[in-house]
Amino acid sequence: MLMRVAVDEIVYVKADGNYCDLVLIDGQSRKMTFQLHHFEDYFKQLQNADMFIRVGRSLIVNRQYVRLIDLVEQTITFGGKHLVRQSRTDNPHAWRPSQNEDRSPGRDIYTVSVARDALKNLKEQLENMRGGEK
Repeated sequence: MLMRVAVDEIVYVKADGNYCDLVLIDGQSRKMTFQLHHFEDYFKQLQNADMFIRVGRSLIVNRQYVRLIDLVEQTITFGGKHLVRQSRTDNPHAWRPSQNEDRSPGRDIYTVSVARDALKNLKEQLENMRGGEK
């Protein structure tokens, strides 16, 4: 299968052995026959290469969709106005809101577990980028 995707539609890429799961803003998750380092090498060649950040050994995130870094729960929650919520059965990575939470599009969508040290590193990188943007 050939799949062409605009890079700004990629929420994150998560390693799965010799494959990767590519998660898109429309809720699709595709198994790719590339290892994570291939994605990392490609993203580094982009004009806006700082859009993607490697988080630990198994995850690359699109920083524009990172909404919450929770060091206690060791998770990253992604969200944004362009993301489409999918049910838990449609997408194993999809976030499922509780009954009291807003179910409208453009809210937090995905939550991914990540090692604490990798989260700390991501948090520092994002804080440093924000400082440079002022």
